[in-house]
Amino acid sequence: MSKNISKDVLNVVNKKSGKNISENAVKKLASTVKPSTMQNETQLRQLIKQVSAMANVPVSEDTIQDIVSAVKKSGMSPQNMESLMKLMMKK
Repeated sequence: MSKNISKDVLNVVNKKSGKNISENAVKKLASTVKPSTMQNETQLRQLIKQVSAMANVPVSEDTIQDIVSAVKKSGMSPQNMESLMKLMMKK
């Protein structure tokens, strides 16, 4: 993912959440994610909850299930992640 997309995503998240999440906090969390995380439902759920807690934005169980399903269906390659981020930025 390009640096511009990463910074744009962080800016959108901060703006929409009303929070100020630092780039370092995101990098620290991202460093714990492995490719296998995206295919392991338990690990993926834990990651979603960590991101939710970091942004201090509650995520319902239905939304978590929707995210898990979308991630598993897409395979979440770096290209798919960038597409997903661009889609999320438009909302």
